[in-house]
Amino acid sequence: MLNGKVALVTGASRGIGKGIAIELIEAGATVYITGRSVPDMQYVNGKGVAIECDHRDDEQVQRAFRQIATEQSRLDILVNNVWGGYENMVEDGEFTWMRPFWQQPLWRWDAMFQAGVRAAYVASQLAAQVMTSQASGLIVNISFWAAQKYIGNVGYGVAKAATDKLTADMSHELREHQVAVVSLYPGLVRTEKVMQAAAWLDMSNSESPQFIGRAVARLAADAKVIEKTGTVLVAASLAREYGFTDIDGKTPEPLTLNDV
Repeated sequence: MLNGKVALVTGASRGIGKGIAIELIEAGATVYITGRSVPDMQYVNGKGVAIECDHRDDEQVQRAFRQIATEQSRLDILVNNVWGGYENMVEDGEFTWMRPFWQQPLWRWDAMFQAGVRAAYVASQLAAQVMTSQASGLIVNISFWAAQKYIGNVGYGVAKAATDKLTADMSHELREHQVAVVSLYPGLVRTEKVMQAAAWLDMSNSESPQFIGRAVARLAADAKVIEKTGTVLVAASLAREYGFTDIDGKTPEPLTLNDV
């Protein structure tokens, strides 16, 4: 399905990023994955290439793109999955994620913007230089409903809203170059951290990390994906449109703004 295509998935040592990389590899793409620790990315084999990269460091990001350019001379898919701010939700024994904004630690805002929104902007800049020259490409920004509705805390919502605005405005400039940009919303994903709390969660409509990867793979294989550029897409809705299921054969119900 994606034979001959080259992809980069950022922050793919675990969780959703790992699931996306696995499915893109399964679909035939050559996939580069970045993470702060190469040993965490040993699941990669065959058409997968792990690059140690901290996306808060522009030089490391530029070095990763130089490696891809040297080895492949093209880039067809960029998935901006790397994110910050989820670290240390419990501080000194207190769960601080849900605090009102005036009681939030400032490092959390900085982490979500530096390792999240800014990281996506920088990677997209470098990817766009390649994609516009080849007049094709797909950029997927992993986002969430917090962009449209209060979920968790103020900083999280603002950062996700910024991610969706990044999608919308980049698409305005990239459309004429036949490069599509979309925001992709997962549902409740069975990541390693979520599964640690599974006993306290309703997992009946949950999604595997690979399910999000299947959504990305179908988008990348869609010859008319440019028609979706600048939009927000829900992974479970794409499953119905493209006719794929999760790894357990189930098709999760798409969430709406009223559901979250």
